[in-house]
Amino acid sequence: QCKWSRKGFIRTRWCITDCAFDLVNIHLFHDASNLIAWETSPSIYSGIRHKALGYVLDRIIDQRFEKVSYFVFGDFNFRLDAKAVVETLCAKATMQTVRAADTNEVVKLIFRESDNDRKVMLQLEKKLFDYFNQDVFRDNNGTALLEFDRELSVFKDRLYELDISFPPSYPYSEDSSQGKQYMNTRCPAWCDRILMSHSAKELILKSENDEKIVIYDHIGPNVCMGDHKPVFLSFRIAAGAGKPIANVHKCCVVQ
Repeated sequence: QCKWSRKGFIRTRWCITDCAFDLVNIHLFHDASNLIAWETSPSIYSGIRHKALGYVLDRIIDQRFEKVSYFVFGDFNFRLDAKAVVETLCAKATMQTVRAADTNEVVKLIFRESDNDRKVMLQLEKKLFDYFNQDVFRDNNGTALLEFDRELSVFKDRLYELDISFPPSYPYSEDSSQGKQYMNTRCPAWCDRILMSHSAKELILKSENDEKIVIYDHIGPNVCMGDHKPVFLSFRIAAGAGKPIANVHKCCVVQ
């Protein structure tokens, strides 16, 4: 399940209006199988992402450079707690297990309503998450499911995130006529995020005239943008906020 891939991170340092900060673009490991993700809570994939993000944060705060505020953004591949989500969405359903004839391996789970002619509510396979009602992920921007978005909680002492008020950013249909439709490959989740150090939190909430215009949102809600909807964070930086240029090491030289 763990192969060499394009996953990783890149760190850059910036100075704007006498303010120094790091921008870290990151791409963490995905869930290879819905069935494996469903087995335990939290999933083994969550544990892998936890270790990878911890490694990146340790590199950010190493002793080689001056410590400054930082923003970590990109495709974290954070997923909802699959076991808890399925138990909630299919609380009144019965589960049918389908196994491969040759290996006896579980290849499909089918959740049916106990009554209502045993209507199929959810079909789960390695790369299939087919829930009968996608509106649950769109209504009120899917925020009723944020309680199952738990991967960031491990890092609450190190990272801060503004309140999420946009729908799950993945996996959207790549059909150009289906800008709001999710694919039935994975459980929709807030994979794309913008996180920050607690010092960066203070940085974005300060301005010269106390005009706190901060927007954390997604792009192209009604337009096909690929399988991910990009997210953005918009804010004003007050001149002189944060670390002054004089304290920044040569890793950030203004020409």
